[in-house]
Amino acid sequence: MKQDVFGQMNTLTQPAAVDAWNGVLLGFMAHAAVTPQHLGKVLELEPDFALGHAIKGLFMALLGRREMMAVAVDALAAANAAMERQPITARERLYVDSLALYLAGQQARAAQKFEAILRDHPQDTLAMKLSHATRFVLGDADGMRRSIERVMPAYEPDHPGRGYLLGCHSFALEETGAYEKAEIAGRQALWMVSDDAWGLHAVAHVHEMTGNAQLGLDWLAGREDAWAHCNNFRYHVWWHKALMHLDLGQVDQVMDLYDNHVRKDKTDDYRDISNGTSLLMRLELEGVNVGNRWEELADLSAARTEDGCLIFADLHYLLALTGDNRTDATAKMLSRMNTDAARANDDTTRRMADPGVAAAMGLEAFGDGHYGTAFDHLLAARGSMQLAGGSHAQRDVFERITIDSGLRAGRLDAVERILDDRRAKRAGGEDNYAIARRALIDAARDGGDVQSVPAE
Repeated sequence: MKQDVFGQMNTLTQPAAVDAWNGVLLGFMAHAAVTPQHLGKVLELEPDFALGHAIKGLFMALLGRREMMAVAVDALAAANAAMERQPITARERLYVDSLALYLAGQQARAAQKFEAILRDHPQDTLAMKLSHATRFVLGDADGMRRSIERVMPAYEPDHPGRGYLLGCHSFALEETGAYEKAEIAGRQALWMVSDDAWGLHAVAHVHEMTGNAQLGLDWLAGREDAWAHCNNFRYHVWWHKALMHLDLGQVDQVMDLYDNHVRKDKTDDYRDISNGTSLLMRLELEGVNVGNRWEELADLSAARTEDGCLIFADLHYLLALTGDNRTDATAKMLSRMNTDAARANDDTTRRMADPGVAAAMGLEAFGDGHYGTAFDHLLAARGSMQLAGGSHAQRDVFERITIDSGLRAGRLDAVERILDDRRAKRAGGEDNYAIARRALIDAARDGGDVQSVPAE
């Protein structure tokens, strides 16, 4: 038994394996690109380390890609086999149990296993972060916040995980509307651990939600080292910067960030595709010609029509498919989503049923120019879009499509109610997108042409 950097006892025997395991733990907290190499070293040195296999499986499952699920299944089998050869602690076994539940489509129950760990081991920063990540996928912002606030009293100021805990708390605070507290926690997190990209990005979310794009750019300026070490999460931070430039009308800067950072590497990770598709859609809603940029995203998304791992991913794949007019692939995606929704027997398929199918039909209709139909479907999905997972800032692309489809269909009163609700959720702040749409509503009521909303 060896103690890790966060003070937890693990069934490791070799000092070199402990060092590598600490690299996994700290790397996971910082979204570091080197984390898989550390995990590979751990399992090479100690192939019977069941917790290591379980964490590998959880990492794969969180990627939300069908082919990675097979790797996660193999990792679960390896963890179970390792437990037969070497006894493990009750704490470690709960990680294996959580992986089994995750692979069975029971992500909410998997999160409860992490909570069970935290009840007895509140300083287990790994369990804290995994609970946070799982609840993020589930769209459970309140659960994220409760989980973190339950364990915060156990973290002394010098605990190695405290800075990362504060970064997660910052994000949970922001997602639950406590913007001032979120900014304070995020700034403190980055002060404690300079590589806490999650805390840094949580503060960027605060500025996004409160309509303070320039403050957001000021916050990110000069702090590139806080996300340069990251895995593909670094693309997401650049995406945030692009959103801020877009709100300020600085389209040239947005295009530069898109080409040289957001989609510089043409990866097929759903999070990277969601960055690209949502940014292109925002640009098109502002009347910007994005050229042939939809094509590569649509090619990747057309290969994902049968994935069905996450509704959040599927909806962003649909953005690419409708953006590039891939009608056949769009039809395949909708057909599979309807099949999944008919089952609705686990956390994933229940989200396919609601909000997934209505949202998908709305995106298809919007792409076809049927704005009234699009608005009806998207409005039906709107009340439960939180369940799609991701953040408020990420889901806002669907909110914008709802608003613009309503404007193009002449549903001015309904759109105004959405804008009012959107403003309330942003602590009374409004971005330039909302201000421009309110101006269009006023112009239309004065006898102007609502179709002055940019068409694609």
